[in-house]
Amino acid sequence: MPIRRLPPETVNRIAAGEVVERPASAIKELVDNAIDAGATRIEVEAHGGGLTRIMVADDGCGLSAEELPVAIERHATSKLSPDAEGLWDLLAIHTMGFRGEALPSIGSVARLSISSRAKGQSDAWSILVEGGAVGDVAPAAFAGDHGARIEVRDLFYATPARLKFMKSERAEALAITEELKRQAMANESVGFSLDIDGRRIIRLPPEHPGPQGRLARLSAVLGRDFQDNAIEIDQTRDGVRLTGFAGLPTYNRGNAAHQYLFVNGRPVRDRLLQGALRAAYADFLARDRHPTAALYISLDTSEVDVNVHPAKAEVRFRDPALVRGLIVGALRHALAGAGHRASTTTAASALEGFRAQSMIPGYQPGPSPAGFSAWQAGGWTRPSPQVLPGLSDVSARVEPAPDGGYGYGVAEAVREAAYGDYGAPPAIAYPRGTYPGMSEGPAPVFDPVDFPLGAARAQVHETYIVAQTRDGVVIVDQHAAHERLVYERMKTEMAAGGVARQALLLPEVVELDPAEAERVVARADELAALGLVVESFGPGAVLVRETPALLGKADAAGLVRDIADDLAENGAALALKERLEEVCSTMACHGSVRAGRRLNGAEMNALLREMEATPHSGQCNHGRPTYVELKLADIEKLFGRR
Repeated sequence: MPIRRLPPETVNRIAAGEVVERPASAIKELVDNAIDAGATRIEVEAHGGGLTRIMVADDGCGLSAEELPVAIERHATSKLSPDAEGLWDLLAIHTMGFRGEALPSIGSVARLSISSRAKGQSDAWSILVEGGAVGDVAPAAFAGDHGARIEVRDLFYATPARLKFMKSERAEALAITEELKRQAMANESVGFSLDIDGRRIIRLPPEHPGPQGRLARLSAVLGRDFQDNAIEIDQTRDGVRLTGFAGLPTYNRGNAAHQYLFVNGRPVRDRLLQGALRAAYADFLARDRHPTAALYISLDTSEVDVNVHPAKAEVRFRDPALVRGLIVGALRHALAGAGHRASTTTAASALEGFRAQSMIPGYQPGPSPAGFSAWQAGGWTRPSPQVLPGLSDVSARVEPAPDGGYGYGVAEAVREAAYGDYGAPPAIAYPRGTYPGMSEGPAPVFDPVDFPLGAARAQVHETYIVAQTRDGVVIVDQHAAHERLVYERMKTEMAAGGVARQALLLPEVVELDPAEAERVVARADELAALGLVVESFGPGAVLVRETPALLGKADAAGLVRDIADDLAENGAALALKERLEEVCSTMACHGSVRAGRRLNGAEMNALLREMEATPHSGQCNHGRPTYVELKLADIEKLFGRR
């Protein structure tokens, strides 16, 4: 079979299949061009899921009459230039686009119209491309002082087979919306608008560059709850800087759709992010829950290759281990800094639960404005006076203690009996003179309600601690809270003393793919630190000599295979670490204060103080909140006081 040269029209359509997969891809390319042109406002319109019509208008630098016909030629671009030696460096890319394929690819499969006025010029010009056929440059009307207006009609009309693979108009419209949201999150200083079928979908004004403007833009895109529950990230390692925001563990989602990664301002999709996020949040979330994060990586262009795929949605790092380690380390540092903070959405859910009580069948309202007699006439009878259990008990706030304080002096004595071997927390250093019994000489009385989690007032159903703060009420799940405290202490002890190992009576040989075996053996030192001792046993086999004692009678072969899968997918042996942490979590669950255990005031206050001093105590080991804080203002709204 002879070799033939393909005609230019066919070459362009083949290229279009890679660059323009769907309407959202076309919009991405056009928005990239607008950003590279210095636009501060970008308007997008779409009809029929983007298949009928797409319009992208910007206020960038625009195109002159001479530049228009060149712009629609394949591999013609203003974003690459040779250096002093005449070399074209594809690793020195500082723009979103650089391949020169977007406009000719779109023009080869659709009806493309470009109208533009170059900055500093009085005349505007336009050009039309239909199915690869290029028209003449002609004068055009243009509303703005400068910029471009690109209109795409009948996308894929020149390749009817591609239309059969398009999804519904609604699905394509959702993809367009998601793509524009990503672009808006990457460029907070640019204003964006999106109309689909005449309906306003997105209106985002420009924000000030910087963390505050970026958080405001993320809040507008991801919702106000994200802003209230986000932790700021800003870490640098070996020339790579990571910034952005990540959600608290208790602010989690059912899938990974709300995880965004941007590299040098470019929205990308990378498995590295998902693996790093999974590792960073492994201590705090169940495997079926996922964190929310928007992370921005800035590094030298020579350290990242963006020329991996024509769609430019993938990148390749020169040192992926460095980037992954930076993400995991920065997230863990930020989560530790959050302390016992929990998601604000838990309080909102609790308040909604209170409001829902009015919908229970048989519920009748309380006294009406007509007075108590009218309320009683409706069939209600005045309740007989009674003393509720615990009502006459001494308040936890003023419970007597041997040292004359407020109950804190007996905390150490009761915690060991109440919490077991892992119940005693590390000593908490309070400022001199914070409350009686902790300083020499007279000192001002410290009111326990001024602590972040307040003063314990009661225990409800032997499960929940009710505490009063200066401006609200805190409800603590005593079992979930103490489970986290015990777990954190066990982790600290495991890290300090290493993981105890148990030798196998008969070393086990695990057969793997040669590449998998090589990856596992290469991490032998790391695995040994976690209690798993392995060594090479010829090509395609690994010998297991010791396993972590915590795992008991472990399935060594299954464990090694899981580790091999993790190394292939995430570049880290998460399986072993997660199994060890799962065992610690189970032990913490069994060794913590159980629901149904009655606690006195000193014990409850000791638990609250330990939560305040322990990182991550706002959520249990599975990502559920350990406490709910209700502000007094919200409670007053429930009773119509506000």
